[in-house]
Amino acid sequence: MDDATTAYLARIADALERLAPAASAPPSFDAARLFRHEPAQGKTAGNFVPAPDYPMALDLLIGVERQKDRFVENLRRFAVGLPSNHVLLWGVRGTGKSSLTKSAFMVLAAEYPDLKLVEVDRDEVTALPPLFDALRTRAERFVVLCDDLSFEDGAEAAKALKSALEGGVAGPPENVLFVATSNRRHLMPRDHTENQGAIASAENAEEEMSVSDRFGLWIGFPPMDQATYLAAIQGYAARFGLRVENLDRRALQWSQLRGARSGRVAYQFIRDLAGELGVNLPV
Repeated sequence: MDDATTAYLARIADALERLAPAASAPPSFDAARLFRHEPAQGKTAGNFVPAPDYPMALDLLIGVERQKDRFVENLRRFAVGLPSNHVLLWGVRGTGKSSLTKSAFMVLAAEYPDLKLVEVDRDEVTALPPLFDALRTRAERFVVLCDDLSFEDGAEAAKALKSALEGGVAGPPENVLFVATSNRRHLMPRDHTENQGAIASAENAEEEMSVSDRFGLWIGFPPMDQATYLAAIQGYAARFGLRVENLDRRALQWSQLRGARSGRVAYQFIRDLAGELGVNLPV
């Protein structure tokens, strides 16, 4: 091979190296305790964007004591490397499912520095298998949270989640705990039968419902009754030093205007009351 050919091939090699994507650096989880996941195209894990600590204290969640105790117990087992279960928090909206997950995480993360939380968008369920594979080799322990999960995209998303939780031939990652919140226990959209034939609809429904079986721990959040709603109002008011006449009556009027009683509605009333009284709240 003459010198001209060698130089020509060297230029081609240099051009190909410039065109090839650079190898991505391994993610660093030193910058924060909470991260938001941005999936990439293909089979790469994507990016992890640091997020600020979640500010709501766990004891501010009132009326869900049993749910708090069960979730924290399972999370603590995971944090110390004991057997634990993936968790499905299901129930009516506004009852504190997502807040409980992040508030409990902050409590345990203060005790176990290697504990991290990664939040994934519900529309990116298909990105979970490469994400789990990327986290598998890390020294940290990860809570992966998907808020308001349901399979609007049907069986494809359900299969991706099952693949992530089961882990294929390698098995599920020992250092990943998956937590999902949903308004529906079986995760299916209400209109999943539309535009499908009877057989396809039945098969997709079976595929989607079988995913909920992969969660070893189901924690239900029932509707909040009036006594619990008022207890939440009184607890918030005492915590933040909000004093006003006819607190219960005003809180009930607020819930009637909203057409619901829940922890979210209670806290929204407290925010409105704090603004009226000129009191700043932590969240």
